[in-house]
Amino acid sequence: MEIDTLSWPLLTYALLAVLTLIFFFSAHLRRRRSYPPPPPGPKLWPIIGNLNLIGPLPHRSIHTLSQQYGPLIQLRFGSIPVVIASSVSMAKQLLKTHDQSFATRPKTAAGKHTMFNYNSMTWSSYGPFWRFLRKIYLTELFSPKRLESYEKIRIEEMGFLLKGIYASSGKEITVRTHLWNANLSFISRIVMGKKFSDKPVAALEEFKQLFVELFFLNGVMDLGDCFPWLGFLDLKGYVKQMKVLGRKFDWFLEDVIREHEMRRSVEDWEEKDMVDVLLRLADDSNLEVKLDRTALKGITQELLAGGSESSVVTVEWALSELLKNPETLNKATEELDRVVGRERWIEEKDIPHLPYIDAIVKETMRLHPVSTLLTPHQAQEDCEVAGYTIKEGTRVHVSTWTIGRDPMLWDAPEDFRPERFFGKVIDVKGHDFELLPFGSGRRMCPGYVLGLKIIQSFLANIIHGFQWKLPEEMQPKDLNMDEVYGLSTPKKIPIVAIAEPRLPAHLYCG
Repeated sequence: MEIDTLSWPLLTYALLAVLTLIFFFSAHLRRRRSYPPPPPGPKLWPIIGNLNLIGPLPHRSIHTLSQQYGPLIQLRFGSIPVVIASSVSMAKQLLKTHDQSFATRPKTAAGKHTMFNYNSMTWSSYGPFWRFLRKIYLTELFSPKRLESYEKIRIEEMGFLLKGIYASSGKEITVRTHLWNANLSFISRIVMGKKFSDKPVAALEEFKQLFVELFFLNGVMDLGDCFPWLGFLDLKGYVKQMKVLGRKFDWFLEDVIREHEMRRSVEDWEEKDMVDVLLRLADDSNLEVKLDRTALKGITQELLAGGSESSVVTVEWALSELLKNPETLNKATEELDRVVGRERWIEEKDIPHLPYIDAIVKETMRLHPVSTLLTPHQAQEDCEVAGYTIKEGTRVHVSTWTIGRDPMLWDAPEDFRPERFFGKVIDVKGHDFELLPFGSGRRMCPGYVLGLKIIQSFLANIIHGFQWKLPEEMQPKDLNMDEVYGLSTPKKIPIVAIAEPRLPAHLYCG
């Protein structure tokens, strides 16, 4: 059979097309073969991914998985890939070596509905707005000069805390209530010039509950975040709760801002609190980013929430461990008596001279980190980490809970031993990845200095001022140490304890 000469060009073009396809297909296969694999992880189930492996305390479930699959694992929550780092070296890779690649946040339902559409340092995406917020946090709201100006208010609220405990001497008290009232009053005074402990008990409790609910809802695993196409169903009702909570905060913060605006219209007005600072910045037309009303509310809410919850959680965990370990509590009071004496309260200048108190705080943060899985980061681009590929859009967590229990780092990691920090240069400023209570890198908490001051001074003074003991029918071994998971991780059951004065009576009444 002869082939028409006119068919030769067509055959040639067809052959070239086939060879071209083969070339590109083989090149694609080579690229795929040379591209590092994702981190190891458990087998995926259809549709749900690995959600079946995550219990009501996700940090504990992830800890178990990391023991099986290693310090960098990949899971899938529904359709969302999730990577968890559970060792110092892997945390350093994510938060330092590749910090910028993981500097943004995922878009969650909680960030949208409870945090004013991501208008906060916590949930805003990496970009001009976030950089502007970080700048004003560091240079305006938490500058050394501003922190110094807060000291007088902190001392006053500390006095009210100690007087409140003294008034209930010999009686069983819920310690968390006293800590919450004092800290919320301090934070509300520096943020918006109001003292909330003066309000009726019902109103104060309702206000506190807003923050408890805020931290819980910002930590829940909403199905809409895992299955975006099912978000409209709101199967667990979390989004409905978020929207209701968001409206409550909106009403409250609108009143706060209006009140400050009216105050600013008075001729003898002077800048007194953080909302005043924010309103001044909002009026500055020369700033690169405009602070609209939504941003003002989001930032104010974050300042109130961030300052109120985390400090209380840490101090309550610390006191719980001290009540569970009476010998450690005795060593702490011995140091306080030796350094400060029994004729005055502890002042801020005393803290650097109290190494055992410092060790207790660090040991509490190791064993009971407020954020057991640091607030999620998200990969802005494909990134190679430790020989594995983390794809753009992957959510990334650092498990501080697992790092704090790593037997390669800590001897008897489940035991509360403040002495383990003696002779070790480990701080909480984000440089030492063994201990990351405030995170590290670009997304580290900008208010950590103030938070640490509150924790240290509150804990030191309630130990110095009172002899603490459990109710008569309870032994230290009976103290419940269960936690509740959320954006923070507080004790499930608040401490109930009895406080007896240790210092002269006039110090409690001054």
